[in-house]
Amino acid sequence: MTVKRCFDPVVDAHTRVLILGSLPGEASLAQQQYYAHKQNRFWALVGDVISVDLVAMDYSTRLENLLQHRVGLWDVVAEARRVGSLDSSIRDHAHNDLVALVDTLPNLVAIAFNGGTAEKIGMRSLDETAGRYRLVRLPSSSPAYAAMPYDVKRRAWAALRQWLQM
Repeated sequence: MTVKRCFDPVVDAHTRVLILGSLPGEASLAQQQYYAHKQNRFWALVGDVISVDLVAMDYSTRLENLLQHRVGLWDVVAEARRVGSLDSSIRDHAHNDLVALVDTLPNLVAIAFNGGTAEKIGMRSLDETAGRYRLVRLPSSSPAYAAMPYDVKRRAWAALRQWLQM
């Protein structure tokens, strides 16, 4: 198993909602872009939340739009051994210092977890700091989580709007 590493966080002082994934998959690592797998619905889901067609944009413009709409992005796993892209294959992980990151975000009000693995690892990493924020478990945007129809996922992700409009 090879060691996979996460990307840098995409945040700024205006970030109100931080979306945490688990660890970039093979397509994302190859392209050095968050959620690069064409079947991953992350960009469509977040685009629906902020009412912007992120899917049609190039990667750097997507990231700029996230920040303009006060949405941050990072992963809970700093590095791990994993064959393939499935969260269930993550082994020997080291978690990111989420507490240190959220302490730099003065406007943060909500932390959303993109799937169950992100939530499980993220909650352990946040520990007592978690009580300062609204915590939201989102259905995974991953193509591996295809059992839930897109429309159901979209409705769940739409809950993030309330913290962006404050």
